[in-house]
Amino acid sequence: MRASPQVLIVGAGPTGLAAALFLTRRGVPVRIIDAADQPTQTSKALGVNPRTLTLLEDSGVAAAIEAEAQEMRAFRIHRRGRPLATLTIDWAALGADHRMVILPQARTEALLTGALAALGVTVERGLGLTALEQSADAVAASLSDGSAVSAPVLFAADGAHSVARKALDLGFPGDAWDEPWHLMDIDLTGPAADEAWIDLRPAGPFVCLPFSGRTFRLIGFGPSPLEHLPPGWTAGTVHWASGFRISHRMVEAMSVGRICLGGDAAHIHSPIGGRGMNLGIEDAFVFAACAADFLAGEPGRLDDYGRLRHAVDAAVVRRVRALTGAVRDTSARADLMRRMLIPAVARLPFAVNRVLKVGMGLDHPVTVR
Repeated sequence: MRASPQVLIVGAGPTGLAAALFLTRRGVPVRIIDAADQPTQTSKALGVNPRTLTLLEDSGVAAAIEAEAQEMRAFRIHRRGRPLATLTIDWAALGADHRMVILPQARTEALLTGALAALGVTVERGLGLTALEQSADAVAASLSDGSAVSAPVLFAADGAHSVARKALDLGFPGDAWDEPWHLMDIDLTGPAADEAWIDLRPAGPFVCLPFSGRTFRLIGFGPSPLEHLPPGWTAGTVHWASGFRISHRMVEAMSVGRICLGGDAAHIHSPIGGRGMNLGIEDAFVFAACAADFLAGEPGRLDDYGRLRHAVDAAVVRRVRALTGAVRDTSARADLMRRMLIPAVARLPFAVNRVLKVGMGLDHPVTVR
């Protein structure tokens, strides 16, 4: 049994890396492991919202992200290829300290990893969690190399198929939609480099997000996004493509004794709205505050983490599910409602800002008490 720090973090995606960074900056020794041999190489999550940048500001990671990232300036919404509305983002009206930016998840993770390394913390890769038990004063974790580690607190950020969640026998209720969705990162000539393009089509939505320079992320279900590019657009190199099915799920509890869950281990939802990675980093921020207080002698603080985050995360999952449901609805009734309501709502700044706050992570405060 090797000596261990005060918090064992399982999973070195954005949630686990952020938790390690926040805790280390609070003076809490951590150990962070990940079952994967290599860090993320693909883009995956793209949007880094204003709330996340605020949380990462003091560490210097926010400035590093902004130095590399592409700004998101506006959303152009279409119906059947025809313009419905353009939503230009008024950051001051949203109360945002930063602007939303686009950066591939691989780069966000690399910047978090670099900030951790500067503080003397290195991710142990190729090392996963296989089992765990907890007692009144510690969590005992069995690892994939046959070793074991004991720590006062464990933070499970090990993804949608979380070993920790299953070991705790926690339910992960929710639902899944059958239709296959497409993701594609591709070079395009035609779209603006700082705007999102959304076309609500009878066969399903077509979404184009700025990525980096002339590279864009395409999202859609039904036909391949390449089959019906808008007029004047030309496709170039496809850098990455993937398919997925959408699920919306929320774990029954985010803290059980000395074990807490965050990120995809606790909640999963549609990528529409760009909240997944950002919500996980919020979890990490609140967990770090609660865990540091717990380790300093406040016994109820891990329970506080579960109480504070479960309600917030569950509400976001519900909102994202509703938003995605509206986008994916291809009925004649939905088509008519879009044609009538979207242009009207676009002329009401307070209504536009209410919708934008969901995607910007500004729809709720981040509370640590």
